Amino acid sequence: MTYRLSGDEVDLPGLFSDLVRCETRLYNALNDRLRARHGIVTSQFEFLRFLRDHPGARVADIAAEFAIGVGATSKSADRLEKQGWIVRQPNPSDRRSSLLALTDDGSRLVDAAERTFTDGLATLMGDTLDGPSVAATAHALSQLRAALERNQIGTPTG
Repeated sequence: MTYRLSGDEVDLPGLFSDLVRCETRLYNALNDRLRARHGIVTSQFEFLRFLRDHPGARVADIAAEFAIGVGATSKSADRLEKQGWIVRQPNPSDRRSSLLALTDDGSRLVDAAERTFTDGLATLMGDTLDGPSVAATAHALSQLRAALERNQIGTPTG
């Protein structure tokens, strides 16, 4: 079924299906590369990269960024801590929460894995899309994500 958006006919259910299936296939392909080269999976890489770029983040901050539950995020943090890639530090402004930080091993891992991740995305997208198409897609998805986050749409309740 098509819908008229700003004068253009768009198959919104088809667009949704394409978005979800592309995300799943890209995620799985990157998962395989990261696991083979670095012994981590995509979700671990994203968690570590977020901590690198947001030092002192709390579990709740990571849960909000990835729109996942706090419990699942805390369990992920436990697994990364057990691997020696992150540490929990006391939060001086809230004793009920901890601040998360990368260890030196975690920092080295995320930096090495980032090249694999980025090169993998460039290959997977570059084989199909040209630069202007990727840029337009990135811009459109960024706008959509910002609107969803601004309006707190799709935020987990638990």
